[in-house]
Amino acid sequence: MTPIDDPERVLAMSYAPRDRRAGLAALFALDATLGQVLRTTREPMVGQMRLAWWREALVRLDSAPPPAEPVLQALARDVLPLGPSGEALAAMTDGWEVLLGAIDNGSIADHGRLRGAVLFEQAGMLLQAQVDPLADAGQGWALADLAAHLSDPQLAAHARDAAAPLLAKASEHRWGRAGHSLGALTHIARMDLAGPATPRRVARLAWHRMTGR
Repeated sequence: MTPIDDPERVLAMSYAPRDRRAGLAALFALDATLGQVLRTTREPMVGQMRLAWWREALVRLDSAPPPAEPVLQALARDVLPLGPSGEALAAMTDGWEVLLGAIDNGSIADHGRLRGAVLFEQAGMLLQAQVDPLADAGQGWALADLAAHLSDPQLAAHARDAAAPLLAKASEHRWGRAGHSLGALTHIARMDLAGPATPRRVARLAWHRMTGR
């Protein structure tokens, strides 16, 4: 999946209000950590056990201090005080778990909904950007990211085809200033679907930062 230190992602994150950037980074660090479970697990049952640990740990954040785990500590410190809940974030584990078995069109759709939509909706709450098209943008973002990493060309094409209309719809929206970072990630995902990187991509992101479009 897209590295959290990818230059375009770092640029998009910088569009968030300064006092919310740490929380936004923590949310995407959680997503990257859950993705790492899949990349480092050969046996589906082991992967399910590891994701179950994360699910329980996230739910527990709502009622107990975090354990000595950096991502959980960052979520407890920088995210939960601003509105999102551990229980809501725990749904992201289901979005990754559906990829542990045989991947089909249904599991691809579930991944977009449970990973992407949940991540963007909780990020929108953190940023106070709930008026923006978070579910469509998040699903499209996750599906575009997944498409780039699927080895089966038919499944990858299906993920791209599912992502495209969601990203197009979200990109037509004028994003509020608080949500510019998520809007920028939406544009990045849409440009990824369009083809190889070009210097014009940075100019496109700068235009979004100025206009919300």
